[in-house]
Amino acid sequence: MSDATSGEDTAAASEERLFAAERLVFFSDAVVAIAITLLALELPLPEGITGTELLRSLGDHKSEYVSFLISFAVIGGHWRAHHRLFEHVTTVNAGLIRISFSWLLMQVIMPFATKVIGEDGAFEFRFVFYAVVQVIAMTAFLLMVWQIQRHHLYRTDTPPELFGRTYRGSGVMIAAFAVSIPVAFFTQWAYACWIVVPLVSGLLLRSRKA
Repeated sequence: MSDATSGEDTAAASEERLFAAERLVFFSDAVVAIAITLLALELPLPEGITGTELLRSLGDHKSEYVSFLISFAVIGGHWRAHHRLFEHVTTVNAGLIRISFSWLLMQVIMPFATKVIGEDGAFEFRFVFYAVVQVIAMTAFLLMVWQIQRHHLYRTDTPPELFGRTYRGSGVMIAAFAVSIPVAFFTQWAYACWIVVPLVSGLLLRSRKA
């Protein structure tokens, strides 16, 4: 009788931990969805009576529209990585929750950072602010991965290569944004670092495997 009761208690505790993990995922998804919604709400409306005036107005706001597309892709990348990781998580602890809220804070700040980088003037400082937000967000994500791995908060059937692949991918993106920060003080082509660094890293990885 006691063994049966103990087994039921263990199963109930396991189910409760899984529910806590699911609640964190649902909450994170909701926050990311709100961040993307706020991102779209910040878009300026084109003004004009004629088609020419509308096109001119669109051109005047092109930096805001480009910033929106970049941030939409960036937030989407953050969410995709988070989703891939947490589909293997079965429980959470206080440390993981604290780090998750730090990561979510950066997602909420993203629409503001997007508005900042889309304005005119003082490009390097606007760019650096945006890049620093990304570095902090991705560092927080890496800390989540470390917390999950260290405390074995994942399923037993989790692919062994998951953590190594996640460390590499996030590390490369942190490097891309970090490298772009000093480059921004010399050229507005600093954006290219966000593409070039991952591409070079991918080519080097393939050449090692070859």
